[in-house]
Amino acid sequence: MDAIIKTLRAEKASDSTDSKSSEDSRPSRSEAEKAVKTLLAYIGEDTAREGLLDTPRRVVEAYDELFQGYGQDYAEVLNRTFGETAGYDDFVLVRDIGFNSHCEHHVMPFYGKAHIAYAPVERVVGLSKLARVVDIFAHRLQTQEHLTAQIANAIDEILQPRGVAVMIEAEHTCMSVRGVAKQGTMTLTTRYTGLFRDNPQEQGRFLSLVRGR
Repeated sequence: MDAIIKTLRAEKASDSTDSKSSEDSRPSRSEAEKAVKTLLAYIGEDTAREGLLDTPRRVVEAYDELFQGYGQDYAEVLNRTFGETAGYDDFVLVRDIGFNSHCEHHVMPFYGKAHIAYAPVERVVGLSKLARVVDIFAHRLQTQEHLTAQIANAIDEILQPRGVAVMIEAEHTCMSVRGVAKQGTMTLTTRYTGLFRDNPQEQGRFLSLVRGR
């Protein structure tokens, strides 16, 4: 567990360093719009036609929204906890958290639902904050496996609960609308720490409650 947390902290520190260096070398908005125009020309479009005149600007604005997670800090979100739990000693489950992300291999969307449980120690976090953490990591280029691990490790690092369970179910458009083009195919990934990893009964109860919907 210590190794996992150290890895996440190193990743976070690396992200911070990378973000500073990337800010220095980050292309301007004008350069980004020119890149979109180049791609439009590459596929054979007439970038001067009326319907495409404003498309580069719109695409860059959409990217600002879709990938806003790079500028957000999960620790700041999860550090807002409270202790009014009246001795609550079971795990907390938030299921069916909808999300949209983008595959880092083809920059195509994948979307689905995340289910998160954690067993708090004295203090709990607002339920919306768990959904917010999903959004922070989902609004970056991702693989589903990495997204699942990042969410679990972030909660484990900041809240230091007795255990965390994360399940993600998603459809990937890089598989459903291109390539093998198998629509409706779902990918499921899980990550367990602490009591959910070590206690099969707790892991089974988590899965049962998720599937019980």
